[in-house]
Amino acid sequence: MTELTFQLNNEDETIAVGQKLARHIQAPLTLYLTGDLGAGKTTLSRGLIQGLGHKGAVKSPTYTLVEPYELDGVQVYHFDLYRLNDPEELEFMGIRDYFTNSSLCIVEWPDKGEGLLPDADIHLHLNYVYQGREIHIRALTDSGKTLLAAIK
Repeated sequence: MTELTFQLNNEDETIAVGQKLARHIQAPLTLYLTGDLGAGKTTLSRGLIQGLGHKGAVKSPTYTLVEPYELDGVQVYHFDLYRLNDPEELEFMGIRDYFTNSSLCIVEWPDKGEGLLPDADIHLHLNYVYQGREIHIRALTDSGKTLLAAIK
């Protein structure tokens, strides 16, 4: 299986998809999240990170570029590259050090880091559909396909 689509009628359903992913996810894994502003990328990330066991708020790393979370032996890095002016800024922050065999990297606005980010295992695209949202999930690697098969 390489693709899935879910209709999301509200924020709770977006969080639920993130939690569903969390139940089956294993590091190392890189997820790209794309979609218009306000489409639900950070909401989905919150569901995923809290589903992995984080207690407390999950804030958007729009200004810090990355928020780290240490959860049950896995390093989770939540990136938001929306405000990135130049992909070279990622080199200065040591971007390659984040993508390890024990890390789960969630990258919002990955196109802003094009050429410096590793390829994604899963690409999640959120878009507006009528009054709700739609999430299209595409597996790009064997690890991604395994995850998609588990959440089907």
